[in-house]
Amino acid sequence: MGAGGTGEPGGGTGAGSGSGAGGSPVGVRPPGSPVDALLAAVLAGASGEVPALLAPLDAAGRRAALRRLRGLRAEVRDGKWTEPPHVPSRIRSALYVAGAGCLTTPEAAASWLGARDLSAREEDGPLALAALGDPDPEWAADLARRLSRRRAVAEDSYPLLRGLVVRSGYAVPPTDGYVTGWTRHLTGDRLVERLRADPQTPALVAHALAMAEPPEQLARPVERRPEAQWPPALAALVGEGVLDRAEVLDACVSRLVRGGPLRSLRLALETVRLLAPEAAELRARVPDWIGIAADAPSPVAGYAQDLLSELASAGALPVGALAELTTGVLFRTEKKLVRAQLALVGHVLEREPGAAGELLPALTEAFGNEDTELQERALALVGRHLADVPPEVRRELGGAAALLSPAHRRAAQGLFGADLVREAALPYEEILPPVPEARRPAPPATTVEELVAELVGQELAEDPVMFERALDGLVRLAHRDRAGVAAAVREAFPSPGWEQETHSFTHEAQGIHVVLAGLVGVLNPTPADFHRTKGHGADSCLHQALSGVLDARLWEAAVLVGTDALPFLLAAPTRLTGGIDPPVLVERLRGYRDADVEPAPADLAQALLRVLRGDPSAGRAAEEAASLGTPAGDRLAAWLREEAAVGASVRLLRRDDEAARHSLEDRLVVDVGEHQAVRAEFPPAFQWLGGALEATPRRCHHWSEGRAQWAPVLPADRELLAACLLPTLAHGVDGDARDVTEPLTALVEADGPVGRAVLLALAFGLGCVDADDRLRAVDAVLVLAARGELDARRLGGELARLVAEGSVKPNRLADAARTAADTGAYGTVWAILAATLPRLLGAAEPTTAAEAAAEAAEAAMESETEAESETEERAEPRTAATGRPVRGLGEVLSVAADCVERCGAREEVPGLDAPASERSSTRLVVQAKRLRNALRQRADQPPTQTA
Repeated sequence: MGAGGTGEPGGGTGAGSGSGAGGSPVGVRPPGSPVDALLAAVLAGASGEVPALLAPLDAAGRRAALRRLRGLRAEVRDGKWTEPPHVPSRIRSALYVAGAGCLTTPEAAASWLGARDLSAREEDGPLALAALGDPDPEWAADLARRLSRRRAVAEDSYPLLRGLVVRSGYAVPPTDGYVTGWTRHLTGDRLVERLRADPQTPALVAHALAMAEPPEQLARPVERRPEAQWPPALAALVGEGVLDRAEVLDACVSRLVRGGPLRSLRLALETVRLLAPEAAELRARVPDWIGIAADAPSPVAGYAQDLLSELASAGALPVGALAELTTGVLFRTEKKLVRAQLALVGHVLEREPGAAGELLPALTEAFGNEDTELQERALALVGRHLADVPPEVRRELGGAAALLSPAHRRAAQGLFGADLVREAALPYEEILPPVPEARRPAPPATTVEELVAELVGQELAEDPVMFERALDGLVRLAHRDRAGVAAAVREAFPSPGWEQETHSFTHEAQGIHVVLAGLVGVLNPTPADFHRTKGHGADSCLHQALSGVLDARLWEAAVLVGTDALPFLLAAPTRLTGGIDPPVLVERLRGYRDADVEPAPADLAQALLRVLRGDPSAGRAAEEAASLGTPAGDRLAAWLREEAAVGASVRLLRRDDEAARHSLEDRLVVDVGEHQAVRAEFPPAFQWLGGALEATPRRCHHWSEGRAQWAPVLPADRELLAACLLPTLAHGVDGDARDVTEPLTALVEADGPVGRAVLLALAFGLGCVDADDRLRAVDAVLVLAARGELDARRLGGELARLVAEGSVKPNRLADAARTAADTGAYGTVWAILAATLPRLLGAAEPTTAAEAAAEAAEAAMESETEAESETEERAEPRTAATGRPVRGLGEVLSVAADCVERCGAREEVPGLDAPASERSSTRLVVQAKRLRNALRQRADQPPTQTA
């Protein structure tokens, strides 16, 4: 195109002769017309000059300018004007402003201003408003409405939207995006003043209070800088009369009734707290507050309970409403709320004995509570007022007593007599989840359209199955039609950052995007060649090593995609775990041999790591692989014939605060075993699997990067995979990491033996800070038990050590154990806790080398090195050898007692007699007595077996 264009309506964009991938606005010739001047300013990224340059253009001139702006926009989208790197973003901002002044309909203007490839800076909004000039009010209101419906656009374009509203004189219907942008611009130390002066405040506050996910500014805790927080500001405006008190209270209560995470409810909750509803206002909303107390997050439910307790204490809450409240609260698991409700009902019954007929049936909700002490409180309260109820209510209460723990059955018998419903004695049956079946991934895409849909619409980085499917489909289709796939990729990714910035892949692969860049020809070969042959230093962390395997595959694919050297992937999984069936890999190698193609090194190495050596077909596949007569076939045959191709042992050093060995990650030693063939034949990124890393504790900061892709790297070597996951899991135990147990599902479904690394991974997961992490660990334990691969005794021993030294908190273990038991796996959970409790109760445990070695010998699946390390560790002094129970053990004993009462186990627990013989009402002593009684009372039943 000419530098300055022709001045005609259909002229060029104004680009210099250097337009293209390396073009620059420096070569633009002086403009020859108003349209040329506008285009030159846009090309120079001078957004601030655009409104003034639009002013002299008439309708014809703006139409001509629009045609050339569209051409320039297409050039920027196609990767031109990339040097220097900041140029494309400046041109896009100027295009954003110029297009606003050239479009004549609200629909077209909304499409231009809301386009993804023209994302504007905040300061571009007022410039776009100036470029629009003085539009018709209806036109401006229509444009504002269209933009406000698109949340992301409205959030980033609030100054423009606000200006359109002011100019039109119309009120834009509040939307989540508009309100979010509004809150961003108003939040600050002068918040009350700004809200008071804004006529939109009443309508937008009502919408903000109703939002399912309020903006971050509205969800902040009030403790810090209250003058800049929204709840105090709203309360102040209610006090001034700017906001209607009844409307604000209604909006807040309605939002609390709808529920959601605490963050989403904080604005409504704190606003109500500050408004302090009066008794009349509470009575008008009693049903709503009862629902909140029953279903809301604990802090919100506690506040609702407090408000209703005030009414009940004043005699202003009907008995029926109190009974409904009691049923809802006693169904909850929070002990604090349940205790408070039982106390409230007790006070009301002391004052109004005639209310027993309605209130006592509600108390039976606590009979099924997991805490037997709360069961006892509820039963005692029922007993005190049982004389005040008619016979039919007494029979109802007797029927509900079947929910009580066996520990309270004798008391219930004495209380209800003939009205107590007796359950038929049935043999115990362990309930475990079904064993997961071997599942197959869907075949790769067979059409370009299907492939592009996967690349655009899926979160590939977080879904290893979809990632591998998309990568395999991309390689196969690009081998058949590179030009067609490349064209489709360019169209599907109109403005990828990696295409406009040549340094995008200098340091990292960025997932499948590096392969796309290689396909369309914008990948710099120098860093690609470097990264595909890059190895790891001896001090690299396990997370770098795991992620490096995938990176090496991606760099290799980026270089070879669309060539005859990579017709398809050898490493594409045939199982959802990432595993490959041996016969399938043999056939793939046969296809490479017949095509006279040498396997790509990283692709072949990953395929070997994924092939399932323990599969029944492995022996036959090894013979067929050897018969191929190729080096790759010989490597596969040798690999399939090895019992343990790669492996690792783990040690946990003794806790020593003086030596800076306090946290788990500082004491964890993973020793990847030596394997000469791996170090000699595998690419550099894989050689750490042959023992190239130092076996020493090390910290790293890769807790979340690429975590979803780790498990499929080693689907056939479960112990090694578990050893690699331990540092991440450790940070979830004594750190603040979340979602660290996500790989555990793949771990327990993987192939290979279960040794100490797997058991430690499960133990770490059960002790994680985050409840969701513990839940995933519980699922993993139960799946492993269902597969018949769980050594409950050894898992209990690992948990005992972690709890005794203070790494795992007893309350977290209790929560995880109760969650597992509630699924019906009482026998499995008891088997684990039976091995955990002796050490935690202060009883003696094997401390000599001979005793420890005997225990290690029972675990035949452990390597000799691992057994020796464990022997040394167990011979060390123990921090829990104090002869006293671990603090907080009462909750764990409670779960253990519940399991024994359900499954009928019979065995002695060393150390249990001491606390069970004490005269005390502490939770530890009460639950110790309960457990001992359960073990003795059920001694006539056969031992439990895992079903």
